[in-house]
Amino acid sequence: MGIHQKLHTKLVQKLILTPSLQQAIKLLPMSTLELSDLLNQEMVENPMLEEVPTEDLQPVDAAATPEKPEPQQGVKNDVWDDQDYEYFFGDYLDDGYRPKAPQEVKELPPIENTLSTLTSLADHLMWQLSMQTDDALMREIGSAIIGNLDDDGYLVASFDELAGMGPWPVAEVERALRLVQSFDPTGVAARDLQECLLLQLRHLGLEGTPTERIVSDHLRLLQNHQVPEIARKVGLTIDDLKEHIEIIRHLDPKPGSRYNPTQSQYVIPDVYVVKVEDQYVAVLNEDGLPQMRISPVYRRLLDKGAAGNTDETRAYVKDKFRSALWLIKSVEQRQKTIHKVANSIINFQRDFLDHGIEHLRPLVLRDVANDIGMHESTVSRVVTNKYMHTPQGVFEMKYFFHSGISSSYGESVSSVTIKQRIRKIIENEDPRKPLSDSKIVSILQREGLELARRTIAKYREELKIPTSNQRKVMY
Repeated sequence: MGIHQKLHTKLVQKLILTPSLQQAIKLLPMSTLELSDLLNQEMVENPMLEEVPTEDLQPVDAAATPEKPEPQQGVKNDVWDDQDYEYFFGDYLDDGYRPKAPQEVKELPPIENTLSTLTSLADHLMWQLSMQTDDALMREIGSAIIGNLDDDGYLVASFDELAGMGPWPVAEVERALRLVQSFDPTGVAARDLQECLLLQLRHLGLEGTPTERIVSDHLRLLQNHQVPEIARKVGLTIDDLKEHIEIIRHLDPKPGSRYNPTQSQYVIPDVYVVKVEDQYVAVLNEDGLPQMRISPVYRRLLDKGAAGNTDETRAYVKDKFRSALWLIKSVEQRQKTIHKVANSIINFQRDFLDHGIEHLRPLVLRDVANDIGMHESTVSRVVTNKYMHTPQGVFEMKYFFHSGISSSYGESVSSVTIKQRIRKIIENEDPRKPLSDSKIVSILQREGLELARRTIAKYREELKIPTSNQRKVMY
């Protein structure tokens, strides 16, 4: 059987993503800051794009329809690609995409209240090391120890690992460790929680006391709130044991955390929810977005009659012209899509906006997609990395999408609402008789919510609430 090469023609239907569609999809999941960086970079790379001068900016009335500029002879009579770009993109050729009037900017804190740099735990310990010893070997080993501390101040390297860094004798590493452990904050450079607490007790002069014995011998029982068992083993009454347990409770289990605070991540909302009379309206936050337009200087290069224009120049300008127009159109389409999704969320979550988290209703991407006539994947991209400022606070747009649990009243209840209810039940419980997961199930059943005990345990762990045994207070 011979193998032959032949030419065939066949009709096939394919879904092809055009470059403009790919660009629009790329812009959707971007936050406002990321979009601003992209637009600024595009204006650097594309000479056809320029920012509207400040003196040309005017407040834009959303209800007003912008007048299209008169077509210029040089572009309209051009036959390149047989496209009348003046007709399709006339709104963008001169003033480009204009964000709405900027929101009122709140007064920022004075600059003198802002720290340029923060002192870290390593800096604090290195300063003490330089003040405590002149021994070059101790400074070298001490620096290695400080470099192997985690954010909570615990040593994460073993003696053998530290000794192999030099190499240094293990005895010298132990001596350097004792030196670092004497530094402030007390308890730093400990290898575990027990050693951290013992270092603090010794600093308080409580060596040989029942307090030290509880930490050294019965720390596990203390973590499990087995106070009667501790009292029996130590030989004290529960009333006498209270004083020692209170001392332990006031020790710092993470001495290094005060020098390594978590950096605050400031969120700039992409959408503001504003109440106008009795209705909530979504307003896009477009502060910081450059207002782009097609450069009129470079547009003249498209005119065949312009002096000095070569075919190569016109071909380059055509390519940049198309790219600039589609970018401006994609940005506007992105903003319209976000606005549609935000308004749809507002319609579904009206009770939440009025009354709070307890009234958050179940919502899935399909509900919003059907409401606005778009695909679920588009809605998913829109709510990614976007934040919404509401009367109840600032929330990620994904926050409003949660599964629902059926109730005996016939309505579904959001899982977020149930978590909030579990938190309040535990906050109001008797600390001496904390509620078990099974009892919480019974309470919710009386309220019309049918949940399994494992579901309550799952929600409690997500809320980072310990078990009933760990929450129990004996006195």
